[in-house]
Amino acid sequence: MKVDFWQLSRDPVEKVVALIAGRVMDAGERLLVVSSSPDQREAISRELWKAGPESFLANGEAGAPGAENQPILLCETPEPANGASHVIYADGAYREADGFARTFLLFDDNTLEAARATWRSLDGKEPLERAFFRQDGGKWVKVA
Repeated sequence: MKVDFWQLSRDPVEKVVALIAGRVMDAGERLLVVSSSPDQREAISRELWKAGPESFLANGEAGAPGAENQPILLCETPEPANGASHVIYADGAYREADGFARTFLLFDDNTLEAARATWRSLDGKEPLERAFFRQDGGKWVKVA
């Protein structure tokens, strides 16, 4: 399993989720986006839909009719009703969950200390790979 830590600085969380979601969809995988905030999930959903008619990222809220068919499912808990292999924790709170090939923890200045604690707590866990990304100008750069 891979856990990627993405430190938000320039771009808002919904734009970063859309960037990652596009890459996951291009790879033919399904995605779960987790946030405890209904307002944040709604903002993420709007950003995913507004990408444009040729590149919009179809998504839906867990619990809605047809949720299991959504390529991108937004949810309060890491329960992939859509069979997602990738999960994004958009609210900066890491949750232990099995069954995901790749996890993305998005964090900002408000959740920095929690992200650091999570990084330390995952140290030495097998078979887990950690990576840390941050923005350098407009590009995302792997720094650890």
